[in-house]
Amino acid sequence: MRTGRIQRMNKKEVTKPMHVQVAQRVVEALKAGTAPWQIPWDAGGLPFELPYNLQSGKRYRGINSISLLMSGREDPRWMTYKQAEEGGFQVRKGEKSMMIQFVKTTDERTKRDASGKVLHDELGKPITEKMQLSHAIVRNAYVFNADQIEGMPKLELEKAGRQWEPLERAEKLISSSAAVINHQNLGNAFYDPRNDAITLPHQDWFSAGDKYYATLLHELGHWTGHPERLNRDMGEGFGSESYAREELKAEIASMLLGQELGIGHDPGQHYAYVESWISILENNPFEIFSASMDAERIFGYVIGLEKGKELSKEDHSLSALNAPPSKPINYLTTGDKIQYNGSVYEVLGHLKQGRLKMVESLNGHAFTLSQQDKLYSALSFLKTQMGREESQVHQHAFPERSDDHSSEINR
Repeated sequence: MRTGRIQRMNKKEVTKPMHVQVAQRVVEALKAGTAPWQIPWDAGGLPFELPYNLQSGKRYRGINSISLLMSGREDPRWMTYKQAEEGGFQVRKGEKSMMIQFVKTTDERTKRDASGKVLHDELGKPITEKMQLSHAIVRNAYVFNADQIEGMPKLELEKAGRQWEPLERAEKLISSSAAVINHQNLGNAFYDPRNDAITLPHQDWFSAGDKYYATLLHELGHWTGHPERLNRDMGEGFGSESYAREELKAEIASMLLGQELGIGHDPGQHYAYVESWISILENNPFEIFSASMDAERIFGYVIGLEKGKELSKEDHSLSALNAPPSKPINYLTTGDKIQYNGSVYEVLGHLKQGRLKMVESLNGHAFTLSQQDKLYSALSFLKTQMGREESQVHQHAFPERSDDHSSEINR
């Protein structure tokens, strides 16, 4: 039987929400200096590949990508047991899978007429249709690495071997951004949100072109947080917790961009934030989910520049939510269920002084929300935008999975 051939995480692990499991592993890795974005890699050496699904060819995203990167597997190829079987491969008996999560927003159902009779097409097959779910459903799935699967072809990696030269693709991204970039006789690089400008050392101060562009693209990641772009909380200055959060998002995004463009990744100048990152994740494990989501948004925005693509509200709907009106447009009330940031927030009841008793569906976390909280403004904004009590926000279009018509969170 199939269940006898595989092992999943032990029950104690599975009872913990995924973001808690991943945050704990990230904290351990940060302390050891082995978190994925702490490991430097050179564009002139063997290429670094992010985890991807072998059947679809699409890379895993967000917290799924972080989790699989920390699995200890060198092969970036992953697939479900079913996908392995369909490909004519066999997962070795006793191998342990890795959990990923996806969000299901639609369900496929058999179409029926008014009397309830199943409808058939001209070939006699039942007609199916996709139905939009009233709210997103978070599901777990389990994947295996190619190294755990018998019959897998050998992974072929091409060595990049780039020399010191302008990287056309990176240069195109930077030119398309129209960002203000100043070169000065300074030993550090930074983005100044007040003047909306990036400052870098001169190009010839870098030992290689890849290092120059990797540094510039890291700062361009911060640049996307401007109110006219993705509108993130950029922090209150060096040393603050909010500043460390922004650096975590930009560092993960740098890793993603480095792999996409093949320009390498050098985390050396960001070791100063490690202790802050550890503290943040220990105090609030959900931050790893938020940081990986924002890193994907940064990645998507920057790569979108390459295509000369003007990012619309539909493309980056969450950027609008990050700047809600200073006063709530609509009041939240008992029974409201609002999709936001990959989860669903439900109002359970009213408390004193206008506060609300809330629950967040992704991890079952219950909390109290006041009208002064930014989350309240975002949720009330969504409620007004959708024009109904049970509101939803149309987030990034997730690529569909062929086997279950579902979408992976941040995949």
